[in-house]
Amino acid sequence: MLKLHNLSRIYQTEDVETLALNDVNIEIAEGEFVAIMGPSGCGKSTLLNTIGMLDSPSSGHYWFNGEDIATYTEAKLAAIRKINIGFIFQNFNLIDELTVEENIELALLYHNVPAAERKQRVANVMDKIGIGHRAKHMPSQLSGGQQQRVAVARAVVGDQKMILADEPTGNLDSAHGQEVMEILQSLNAEGTTIVMVTHSPAHADFAKRTIRLFDGRVVTENVRAA
Repeated sequence: MLKLHNLSRIYQTEDVETLALNDVNIEIAEGEFVAIMGPSGCGKSTLLNTIGMLDSPSSGHYWFNGEDIATYTEAKLAAIRKINIGFIFQNFNLIDELTVEENIELALLYHNVPAAERKQRVANVMDKIGIGHRAKHMPSQLSGGQQQRVAVARAVVGDQKMILADEPTGNLDSAHGQEVMEILQSLNAEGTTIVMVTHSPAHADFAKRTIRLFDGRVVTENVRAA
């Protein structure tokens, strides 16, 4: 599904040059569940943002579905993201003024999905994720675990082929974190590709493969036995 070849990312200010990713080579097949681990500041989030086409490599190549995206315009990158990639963040990023169903529906508005279809798809994904009974609630009325369920529903309501999750359990207690991981595992079993940044070895064990970064480099890759 995607391939990074000798990919590097340098952030530069007037005084400091930071090598966030250094000669990274990664391939991820469709349907994989991959965990990315490593100490703070090692490049995990930069890698996820690069895979999600929110950040551009300074050098190297990134192929997505067999196409080198280096020549793509911002508009084409945005179109690819919209169709293929859902994002889940540590801080949920829900809109406080919208209900649960409105937060989820927002993702479909960007796809120009007709109103009747939006309503049905939102209802289906809420039932699937187990938050249908909270449809009319506001984010402030939900627990952290419930808010992250809404964020997961928003990420998959457009039938995106890949989810990028940046510390999706970072703000949750162990019980709610386990629930979110089980949802991600279930989505992966249905064919969704998941790439997840995590500090938790227990949550990384949900993935079939773990990539460890250190100082912007891939230092190990481990495949979990079936």
